[in-house]
Amino acid sequence: MLTNDTLGQWDRENFFHPSTHLAQHARGETASRVIQTASGVHIEDRDGTRFLDAFAGLYCVNVGYGRQEIAEAIAEQAKELAYYHSYVGHGTETSITLAKMILDRAPDNMSKVYFGLGGSDANETNVKLIWYYNNILGRPEKKKIISRWRGYHGSGLVTGSLTGLELFHKKFDLPLAQIIHTDAPYYFRRDNRSQTEEQFSAHCAAELEAMIQREGPDTIAAFIGEPVLGTGGIVPPPAGYWEAIQAVLRKYDILLVVDEVVTGFGRLGSMFGSAHYGLEADIITIAKGLTSAYAPLSGSIVSDRVWKVLEQGTDENGPIGHGWTYSAHPIGAAAGVANLKLLDELNLIDNAGTVGEYLNRTMQEALGDHPNVGDIRGEGMLCAVEMVKDRDSNTFFDASEKIGPQVAAAMLAQDRVIARAMPQGDIIGFAPPFCLTREDADTVVAATKNAVEKVLGSGK
Repeated sequence: MLTNDTLGQWDRENFFHPSTHLAQHARGETASRVIQTASGVHIEDRDGTRFLDAFAGLYCVNVGYGRQEIAEAIAEQAKELAYYHSYVGHGTETSITLAKMILDRAPDNMSKVYFGLGGSDANETNVKLIWYYNNILGRPEKKKIISRWRGYHGSGLVTGSLTGLELFHKKFDLPLAQIIHTDAPYYFRRDNRSQTEEQFSAHCAAELEAMIQREGPDTIAAFIGEPVLGTGGIVPPPAGYWEAIQAVLRKYDILLVVDEVVTGFGRLGSMFGSAHYGLEADIITIAKGLTSAYAPLSGSIVSDRVWKVLEQGTDENGPIGHGWTYSAHPIGAAAGVANLKLLDELNLIDNAGTVGEYLNRTMQEALGDHPNVGDIRGEGMLCAVEMVKDRDSNTFFDASEKIGPQVAAAMLAQDRVIARAMPQGDIIGFAPPFCLTREDADTVVAATKNAVEKVLGSGK
């Protein structure tokens, strides 16, 4: 067996890591951690160090690690049929079954599922379908997509443009011209501190409508948003937000793409965030929770409204010119079928709701009075702690102080708990597997409190 020293050398010499300080890693200034095994909410590296993963990988290992039922489904599928494409009407038992299972769980107005590999390619598919849709309807100018600042929708060219975070634009010549951004529904960071949540939601809707009018309603094709902002800070919508936004979209005949890569299949304690917040989507993006990351798979669920136009387009123009080699890959589909069955059999979505509520409540009890904790927020099995320099004036730390990364590092070093330092702010994010217990939640809360006090003091 290779030693960690050897793997670390190979890692630095050969492996291009995403979202990494490349120069520091190549020079060996940052650790090379090799993960070897995992079970439930814990992972273990090759040195035998065990960590509680309070972020489920990247919001994705929803059913927990080490589920043999999914591993066995993958193995059986690989033995029977490792691959065949889904072009020109081809399918496999697992891909057809999974499409049916998804639509059985999706909102009633959804019609078909197109499969990809990850959330980024799913949102690339969505934009292409939206452009195709408007071309078929004879509206060639109706092509702009409105996203939101601090939204996350991928890191490709179009999807990196949709993502409203500076890191994904800087030095990449993004965003592309057809992607525009409106306000984030980030109540804690509102400019007018006197606004209620409902007033702030009305303000966001008014800003959206003003943008549509400036750009020209006939040029706006769609609006894309996560039910809860994820990577942009784990921010649930303020009261009345989605109702107000959808009223504007309907007024101007603008499609709604609901990005449920994080929220889909149970993270909010509901099967879909669309149902949780009363969203009427034209397209729903799914990925992470679809297979709990046991195999790569994503999907675009299209509504009856959109599907009818796609059918019209192929009657007029022949087969649709879109496809990926690995669309509906049978191994990924097998993982998806087994994953959705486990969610049901183990009652994990209910657990995400009840233990998630406990996690958020106990986090508030532990840190709500700390003078450097400005906001504790969450929904279902999502939670965030946002730190500020002064809570009375809502003054933020300078980014150069790296308070968030310091707290996350202290949690890892002191208590072996993995949390995520979110970008563009001093925010610690939590998105644990749905099998988290109350005892596990207590461990996460205690580790967070210990780390905040180590970095910022007790505040007493």
